[in-house]
Amino acid sequence: MSDQEATNANGAAGAQQPNGPQFTVEKIYVKDVSFEAPKTPQAFGEQGQPQLQMNLNQRVTRIADNSFEVVLGINLTCKLSDEKTVYLVEVQQAGLFNLSGFDDQSLDAMLGTHCPTILYPYARQIVGDLIQAGGFAPFLLQPINFEALYAEGLRQRAQQSAQGVDLASGETSGNA
Repeated sequence: MSDQEATNANGAAGAQQPNGPQFTVEKIYVKDVSFEAPKTPQAFGEQGQPQLQMNLNQRVTRIADNSFEVVLGINLTCKLSDEKTVYLVEVQQAGLFNLSGFDDQSLDAMLGTHCPTILYPYARQIVGDLIQAGGFAPFLLQPINFEALYAEGLRQRAQQSAQGVDLASGETSGNA
């Protein structure tokens, strides 16, 4: 074997990626944050049981062949029984993830479960810090089972497909 062949073999061996799927976290960052407390300082003296409403959403954008931006959005609204908004927190926690070697179904599952599971603790910390910095009692969001949410989303999509609903038009397909 010539020196060049040995170098190529060694170089190729060093450059080869291990077999199987690869997952890496490239960067975690805050994409957007908002905190509003429209009824302060009067809200600090208000009595009553606060009502919390949380909305969770996720957006995935392909950046390159194996690179994805996943954005986990949390909107938390606290109202008193008289419907006065005490505070509103909106956080978009994002991450860049590199996923290679996954089949389409596994890739979808990783983006829908594993990535938001990694992002959630960061978003939860920001939400808690914002509420406390706003002068309100500390608040900690409870853990979320993203695998169960993903499974429910798959079940709903399968049910819609079975019913023949055209999601773009909202019309039912099939022969009458």
